[in-house]
Amino acid sequence: MPSGSPAAERSGRPSVAVVAPCYNEEIAVADVIAAFRKALPDAEIYIYDNNSTDRTMELARDAGARVRSEPRQGKGNVVRRMFADIDADIVVMVDGDNTYDAASAPALIERLVSDNLDMVIGTRLQSEDAAAFRSGHRFGNRILTTAVNRLFGARLVDILSGYRVMSRRFVKSFPALSSGFETETELTIHALELRTPIAEVETAYAMRPEGSVSKLNTWGDGFRILRTIVKLVREFRPVLFYGTLAAVLAAIALLLAAPVFATYLETGLVPRLPTAILAMAIMLLGFLSATAGLILENVSRGRWEQKRMAYLALPSVRAAMDR
Repeated sequence: MPSGSPAAERSGRPSVAVVAPCYNEEIAVADVIAAFRKALPDAEIYIYDNNSTDRTMELARDAGARVRSEPRQGKGNVVRRMFADIDADIVVMVDGDNTYDAASAPALIERLVSDNLDMVIGTRLQSEDAAAFRSGHRFGNRILTTAVNRLFGARLVDILSGYRVMSRRFVKSFPALSSGFETETELTIHALELRTPIAEVETAYAMRPEGSVSKLNTWGDGFRILRTIVKLVREFRPVLFYGTLAAVLAAIALLLAAPVFATYLETGLVPRLPTAILAMAIMLLGFLSATAGLILENVSRGRWEQKRMAYLALPSVRAAMDR
């Protein structure tokens, strides 16, 4: 039954689409499709190819999935295209490397529907297979997750998981600005900022099939994710961002001015005039930064209200079931 079809709507059940971004996943893609077809027999499965140079598209078609492509390289670009194209009440997003547990999908969907949530994240940190989730990746994940929790007042454990079940209204109101692997961070922060109801559910996590190669660049993508967090803090928490910058500038200015002021008190002279001018200039920059934060806070508030209204204009999963 096609996702979002009138028949699906008349049945009283939400339509479900499984979407998987893929880049050179010929070893795993057929198994991913088979596993999710078994776990979610009524769902439509879409494979979005991102310039693969192997047989990913061919094998996905042979396995019965709907295959589409996104020419702009990067997972974030693929997610933007998927969310624009797919029209289903529930969207299950998963990587095409066969590391996520398809058998957990019904439980994730049930949690989304029963609690009328907008996103359920399948967490991976409980995996007992050390090779599946390497210690370096686990450590980096915890650092980034802790940073997001502190900045946005959350209690999440795995903000980088690619296994997510989302409602139509969340998918269609998500701006999708990222281009790479930082898209999961953007998804999480968007949900936290809009205060949409979300949850996490433990899921199994496995090693990649033998011969399959990870596309993740540990350091490069880690820094991109960190940069994304900083950019989103600047956008969503301008007072915090620019206020912190103002405090740093003010501290530097005071450190520079302290010996100059001490000399003035002792002698009544200002022998280091360039230092005094520099300190004054840095302090002025601090005041300008604080002022910018206050102004942008009002702008951010207006944008938040617009995004919230766009989100509320779409029906929840429960409302879609009651149609």
